[in-house]
Amino acid sequence: MSHVIEMLGIRKEFPGIVANDNINLQVEEGEIHAILGENGAGKSTLMSILFGLYQADKGVIKVRGKEVSIKNPNDAFDLGIGMVHQHFQLVHNFTVAENIILGKEGGFVYDIKSASKKIKEISKRYGLEIEPDMVIEDITVGMQQRVEILKMLYRDADILIFDEPTAVLTPQEIDELMTIMKNLASEGKSIILITHKLDEIKRVADRCTIIRRGKFINVVDVASTSVNEMAAMMVGRPVSFKVEKAPKTPGESVLEVENLNVLNNKGVLGVKDFSLSVRRGEIVGIAGVDGNGQTELIEAITGLRKIQSGKIMFLGEDFSSLSIKERNEKGLGHIPEDRQKRGLILSFPIASNMVIKDFDKAPFSQKGILDKEAIRKYSQDIVDKFDVRSGEGIDSLGGMLSGGNQQKAIIGREVTQDPDLLIAVQPTRGLDVGAIEFIHQAIVAQRDKGKAVLLVSFELDEIFNLSDRIAVINAGRLIDIVKTEETDVHAVGLMMAGIKAEKKEEKR
Repeated sequence: MSHVIEMLGIRKEFPGIVANDNINLQVEEGEIHAILGENGAGKSTLMSILFGLYQADKGVIKVRGKEVSIKNPNDAFDLGIGMVHQHFQLVHNFTVAENIILGKEGGFVYDIKSASKKIKEISKRYGLEIEPDMVIEDITVGMQQRVEILKMLYRDADILIFDEPTAVLTPQEIDELMTIMKNLASEGKSIILITHKLDEIKRVADRCTIIRRGKFINVVDVASTSVNEMAAMMVGRPVSFKVEKAPKTPGESVLEVENLNVLNNKGVLGVKDFSLSVRRGEIVGIAGVDGNGQTELIEAITGLRKIQSGKIMFLGEDFSSLSIKERNEKGLGHIPEDRQKRGLILSFPIASNMVIKDFDKAPFSQKGILDKEAIRKYSQDIVDKFDVRSGEGIDSLGGMLSGGNQQKAIIGREVTQDPDLLIAVQPTRGLDVGAIEFIHQAIVAQRDKGKAVLLVSFELDEIFNLSDRIAVINAGRLIDIVKTEETDVHAVGLMMAGIKAEKKEEKR
């Protein structure tokens, strides 16, 4: 097979960090080629160079054997290179068709009818199944990603870059994306998949280039290389995929949710008559398909959303009407689902983000004056302990960190505050196996210290790995609560589909 892409000796420096240090990448025609690396290893930087968002300081890029200069994304498109970014580039009040032709209209007047016809043809050909007249804000995240794929195919791209494409998808959407990728490759498209998820690499990739801390480590044949071997190359040490968790008898109840009803954004009940307790020394996992009331439940507990009826008791006190700040001060920690909207102020430096909840208290301020030295020391300790990597350390803006490093910064901040109740929503989304291992250990450590943990995750493996009890939610209702050691993935999967609820209703 011939190489459609060759990146040879690529080097890219940012202030304080070498993101790519003499990296080589060779992609063959019609293959799915994975790029595997830890958070901050330089994967996205390398692909941003290929797509023209950055220019390399050194090195050569060849497309179909010819040396090229890619100064911007338009140059990349002209060479048949397209990219689906981790955070989608869509106008939310535009239709699918309008987003796809944006920047490709060819003048002041564009023919939406013929564009829609072409979009339908492409959609059908590759199994994307999306209607051109749908409005972006009305469709799921998985469908929005398909729009990004269609944008590339509409521009006749045959080299497709996917940057962490499954970070925000449900398990079903991930399965569908894997099928789409295989369809694209079977049609002769060359796919570069940036990821840290080893199981996904095993499912779809032909070969895998592994980089660590900006350096090329190896290129392997995926079929003949084990998950453990790839993980060790990525992290530089053996990685355990199983959390060590000693048996523990739970203590007093920390959180009691009683007959809770909460409206969703459409004004209908997203949480219905929901009751749940979380005790000291236990992790309770909430299992359910995305969009079944998890967001409304957590926002009600944390104070981000008003409740319609019911009670939220915290250490015996009703705090249903308390402000977010008051709940935090009473001992509630929150790792939010959306790290960019809820977790960090992206225009603030990391140091400020680490004390955003407590900047008005000692030791961070005295008589209304900030103690910058105390803030810097506290923030630096978190960054060091949780291995948050950035070019300018604690002075780096939140928005300049990779997604995984943003997540590690948020988790470090919340865990360091040592809350009585830690609510962790998708805590390892976007993290590599080494970071996942560390974060899982940190969450279990909270439990072992006698703290209560409420975990929401769409990764059933994570739910089973961490939880002592599992609460299953479907359509906003609690289906059942089971002990982890007394159930299995199949049974929980059926409950997530509401099967158990039907049986209960029959008994009544």
